[in-house]
Amino acid sequence: MAKDRLKGCPEEIRAFYRYWDGKRRGRLMPARADLDPGEIKAFLPSLMIVDKVADDRRYVYRLVGTREAEIRGFDPTGKSVPEAAVANYDKVVRTRDFLVDASEAVSPDERYRDTVCIFLPLSDDGETVNKILVYTHQVRQF
Repeated sequence: MAKDRLKGCPEEIRAFYRYWDGKRRGRLMPARADLDPGEIKAFLPSLMIVDKVADDRRYVYRLVGTREAEIRGFDPTGKSVPEAAVANYDKVVRTRDFLVDASEAVSPDERYRDTVCIFLPLSDDGETVNKILVYTHQVRQF
């Protein structure tokens, strides 16, 4: 049950899940076309869209929010997701369901701490995951 998996998550994560869930309109998952950036302006800096691709790259960053790029020190848009980070993406594609990862991480400059990340599947045909919407709740440390 989604409510159980979101228990203890920051309100931002729960709110972002509710947005995605509302866009499903009875379907297993929404399509990218269902999302309206104007409706989620507050989330955009920490949002990513990752394409599932049918080649050795497997996952490619389509869109990376400004805070996500700032934390990394570069914008990975158009680049492959590093192999060490694909397990969560693989699980979302396999299960066609959302995933919450509460593994904490600190940015290289130690200014931000990632506390919770939610991975949400998107599908153009309603069955096959072809994109993954990712939102990370970050806390500025100083």
